[in-house]
Amino acid sequence: MMTTIEALRGVLRTSRGQHLKLQSAEQRASLALDLLSLGSRAALGVSFLLSVSDRLGFYGNPGGPGVSWGTFERFLDYAAKVNAFAPAWMIPFLGTAATVLELLFGVTLVLGLALRWAAFGSAGLLFLFGSAMAISFGIKSPFDYSVFAAMCCALFLGLAGSKRWTVDSLL
Repeated sequence: MMTTIEALRGVLRTSRGQHLKLQSAEQRASLALDLLSLGSRAALGVSFLLSVSDRLGFYGNPGGPGVSWGTFERFLDYAAKVNAFAPAWMIPFLGTAATVLELLFGVTLVLGLALRWAAFGSAGLLFLFGSAMAISFGIKSPFDYSVFAAMCCALFLGLAGSKRWTVDSLL
């Protein structure tokens, strides 16, 4: 515990290089919650936005370095594999809905706008995605990609996340 507090103090210095003094355990816990919330929002939101950017071709052509899909059509092929139990006519709807929701949740999480709604919505989307992966590829697959860990991160934000450094706190 002391090493964590010392690490936080090392990061949080005043402009004169002096350590920020945290007066109480409550202040330390509040700061930890604020930082964990900010980091969770950034990690989830940016992950969603990067994934959407990839499927819309912003990183280049399929097969290029760092490109998972490169086109929306290739993403729909992946969506068909993840949702192998779903009828073929449903795949374009599922892929489009997932893309729109990931874009919406990505933006709202990064900004901290409608944070609880965005966090619980993200958790629900990740639960559905992880469940579809487990059904189609086996239970190991969503754990290989940390889908349920991300879902728990979203639940944390919805249940206990700090509103500090959010658009919500400005409104």
